[in-house]
Amino acid sequence: MSQDFYESFEDRNGGSTGQRSNALANKVTRVLSISYADAEIRDALRFLDTENVQNTPELRRRLRWDLQKEVIDCNGSIVKEFGQVAKQLKRVGSTISNLNRCCEDMRRQMAAARQENALVLDEASTLLAQRQALETKRQLLDAFNKHFILSDEELIVLTSTTEPISERFFAVLARIKQVHSDCRVLLGSENQRLGLELMDMSSRHLNSGYQKLYRWIQKEFKSLDLENPQINAFIRRSLRTLAERPTLFESCLDSFSEAREHILTDGFYSALTGSSANQVNDSTMKPIELHAYDSLRYIGDMLAWTHSATVSEREALESLFIAEGDEMARGVQAGRDSEPWSPTDGESFDGPKALGDLVNRNMAGVARSLRQRVDQAIQGQQDAVTVYKIANLISFYHVTLTKLLGSKSSIMNTLTSLEESAMRQFEDLQSDQTVTVQAELTQATADLTAPDVLNDTLTQLTDLMRSYESSLAPVESRDLNFHPVLLKTLKPVLDTCESLARDLEMPANHIFLLNCQLATKKALQPYDFTHSVIEQLDKSIESATAKLVDYQHAFFLHVSGLHSLLTTLIPLSDSAEDLEKILTLPPFQTSALSEASQTLDDFLPSALMDALENLKRLRDTKLAGDLTSEAADRFSEDFEFVEGRLAAADELLAGEYGDEARSGAEEDAGSQDRARMRRRKDDAPPLRDLYPRTSAEIRVLLS
Repeated sequence: MSQDFYESFEDRNGGSTGQRSNALANKVTRVLSISYADAEIRDALRFLDTENVQNTPELRRRLRWDLQKEVIDCNGSIVKEFGQVAKQLKRVGSTISNLNRCCEDMRRQMAAARQENALVLDEASTLLAQRQALETKRQLLDAFNKHFILSDEELIVLTSTTEPISERFFAVLARIKQVHSDCRVLLGSENQRLGLELMDMSSRHLNSGYQKLYRWIQKEFKSLDLENPQINAFIRRSLRTLAERPTLFESCLDSFSEAREHILTDGFYSALTGSSANQVNDSTMKPIELHAYDSLRYIGDMLAWTHSATVSEREALESLFIAEGDEMARGVQAGRDSEPWSPTDGESFDGPKALGDLVNRNMAGVARSLRQRVDQAIQGQQDAVTVYKIANLISFYHVTLTKLLGSKSSIMNTLTSLEESAMRQFEDLQSDQTVTVQAELTQATADLTAPDVLNDTLTQLTDLMRSYESSLAPVESRDLNFHPVLLKTLKPVLDTCESLARDLEMPANHIFLLNCQLATKKALQPYDFTHSVIEQLDKSIESATAKLVDYQHAFFLHVSGLHSLLTTLIPLSDSAEDLEKILTLPPFQTSALSEASQTLDDFLPSALMDALENLKRLRDTKLAGDLTSEAADRFSEDFEFVEGRLAAADELLAGEYGDEARSGAEEDAGSQDRARMRRRKDDAPPLRDLYPRTSAEIRVLLS
């Protein structure tokens, strides 16, 4: 029994030990399998840290109980708090019930009061609506009167002549213009009477304001000093405003132009005489007429004063009329639109053009006085050079002022007329001078140099070219514009020189003509607007030099004795037959050829000196040497030709042509020429022995 008990105890004990081992292993496995990255695990561990729990066996056994106790305590606290909330809700419910009862009582009382006061309220609402409508009408009427009706004070500022032109005036004028414009809106309503009456009233006020402004500007113009840089700013603004009434504006400009024309004319008279039209002398001013004896300076001073006055006038008017940009143009255009009946050309207003027209009108009196005095000075001048300088001076100012005023102003017309008058006077003087030259130039000079008349003409022409060179003529047309002057001045003299050259012998005629043409070319070359005439001169010079070269060449041929030999050989070819004929020709006989050789030897030592003596009266010695050298080269070529033919003839006689010469001899054995050739071959020396000079020697001696 004890044995059985022991075995059974052993079985139970062994079984419990195995179970405990499995439970422990399961716990260890579960603990090890827990992931500490889990948020719940981290929160649990963080909570334990905050509770400062010590890791003891006692606390580990009681941990669950403590936590459950805390949860129960927390739930109890929450239940207690909700109990307090429930009590408060009950009190709120009772309060709301009381309020609902009070509101219901008030609603019943209000309904009763409304029934009692319904008629009074309806009447009060009607009265309030009427009051609101009347207030609206009153405000509308006040706004209408404020916008469309001018106050008495404003009417006085706008129309009274005792009130000065000020900012207040322009403000009132701008307002009445706005009123006049806004009346068009009223004309679009059903009742147009109000709009018509207001427009009529505003038009009257507006016209009165412009009339006041017009009279004030007229008054200011009488005392306006354009030379003063501090011009009243109200004048500029007044002009811009008045431009909206083209009729008044044009009338104002007309009176202004008349005043300025009188002032400028008086200033021009003062500059001329040193005293004004009122005979008031100015000791600080040197009168221009003191230099009336010097026409060029006199006219130059008048033109300079006119140019200065024109520039000053334009600058002053620019500051007066268009200093504020295009406001003046906008004002004029607005005025034209408001007065469609005014005469216009349909084009928009051009400020710079209108300014130029105004300057032109202001300078009209000066232009008339200038034209009269300059024309008198031109007609009284008898020196062609001075007259041409005056024409160029007028042309200079014509080009300069055209940039300021355009080409259609009175000043430009005056300058154009004066320039034409000066050129007519110049042409008349040149025509008279041409007649005088042709009368004086009756024969060439003894030394064949350019005649004094031509030199004087070239001196005069040089002065003309210097004057023209300083002008403002366009570069592309300078040659064309100056060509008529050259024709008037130079061509008659050159034609007379050519006529005189025809009466001279060779080579004097071409030497005289060359001297005249070279002197003319030398005078014209420095100027770039004489190319066309220089080209014509070059052609004439080339023709004359070619003829002189021919003359020198002929001189070499005749004096050297080569001419007879050359003229005899030129018709012959280099064939054997023609070469054989050379021996039978008279110039190549022994005595004649020896004489020609002696003549050549006598000629060569002084050949160049003798040839240059022919051209000693040519003023250009270098050209004379070049012409002689060219003739000498041609002579050397001719001599080389003769030398070659003589050498060929000698070779033929010496048997150089072989069988061809012998066969020719057999065929012509009975002829008389062949007999003479054989006798010459037997009895006379070779041609080159009789005429031994070589072309190389000739070139050396003539170099």
